[in-house]
Amino acid sequence: MTRSRTALFAVSGGVAVGNLYWAQPLLAPIAEDVHTTTAAAGTLVTTVQFGYAAGILLIVPLGDLLDRRRLIPVMLLGSAVTLTACALAPTFTLLAVALTLLGVTTVSGQLLTPLAGDLAGDGDRGSVVGTVTGGILAGVLLSRTLSGLIAGAAGWRAVCVLAALCALLLAVLLHRSIPPLPPRTRLRYPALLASVLTLVRRERAVRWTLALGAIAFSVLTLFWTALTFLLSGPPFAYPVTVVGAFGLAGLAGVLAVRHAGRLHDRGRSLPATGAAWALAVAAFVLAAFASRSVLLVIVTAVLLDAAVQTVNVLNQSRVLALAHTARSRVNTAMVTSNFIGGATGSAVSVFLWSAGGWTAVTIAGTALSCLGFTVWTAGRRGALTTVS
Repeated sequence: MTRSRTALFAVSGGVAVGNLYWAQPLLAPIAEDVHTTTAAAGTLVTTVQFGYAAGILLIVPLGDLLDRRRLIPVMLLGSAVTLTACALAPTFTLLAVALTLLGVTTVSGQLLTPLAGDLAGDGDRGSVVGTVTGGILAGVLLSRTLSGLIAGAAGWRAVCVLAALCALLLAVLLHRSIPPLPPRTRLRYPALLASVLTLVRRERAVRWTLALGAIAFSVLTLFWTALTFLLSGPPFAYPVTVVGAFGLAGLAGVLAVRHAGRLHDRGRSLPATGAAWALAVAAFVLAAFASRSVLLVIVTAVLLDAAVQTVNVLNQSRVLALAHTARSRVNTAMVTSNFIGGATGSAVSVFLWSAGGWTAVTIAGTALSCLGFTVWTAGRRGALTTVS
């Protein structure tokens, strides 16, 4: 993994995952254009996420079976086609179908991460995986902002057109950059999918890592969902645009993942994971005093994002280093687990806010962070067992 190839993987992953989020700030103009309500347009965000979940489960495992020099560019070409369909969709129904298919095809980032683990050496795998993961995280953060700027200048359909052109360009560059690699397994497709569950059942280190990831993402979405309610109401009463700007605090996570990768390369993955959980606990303790201080809100957001993204990249680096022949399948299990944890945290946050407001959320967040620390403490002794 040269620096240029690592950078290309990071940019490609960020552009791919950005397809999941560009529509979020554009629901009002989309609704007006396709003659539906803003509430109905809101379901478009859900449809693209469901498509993405299907792509993770059905396509990402193919990274262990097929030549990724072809598979990843094909996925990007599929994204370009579906983005073009979004740009041309005359009705809400056709747009929803196109966005669902876009979610299915936009899994390139989750194919590139295990590929980076395959191509990197043992001495820099953490740094490489951290850089690619940082690119994906930056894509999540920047896609909303860039789509709003582009749509403001040229309309929401222009966002789709530009995203399609980017996907085409990256498909060509990646096809030229990725070396041909032999398949990691000879399993048939049904057996390949079943082997994801087999890996989880058989490997204690994988189960432990999945548990840490699910708890980490539930903590993160618990906080950010409740923060929207906090900042929208008294005493802050910020408009939507200002609330959205707080998401830039997530850039701390982009910086954290690179440093976390270096810690993995230096053999400090396990203690660094424990330190990240301790930081998450401290962040929620601080959050308990932040209900009337915007400065404390920002500091809490920075600390929590840095903690969770550190846990995430250390989890990935550690497991990808151990799963020599099943990296794409292990990554499928990790992303699915994180997705479930994030959805659960968001749903619980809504319930807690209704039941006890910010206080209930911070108590739950502290308890979940302590649970993550406890799981790390209980499982760290066997965490470096090679996945067979």
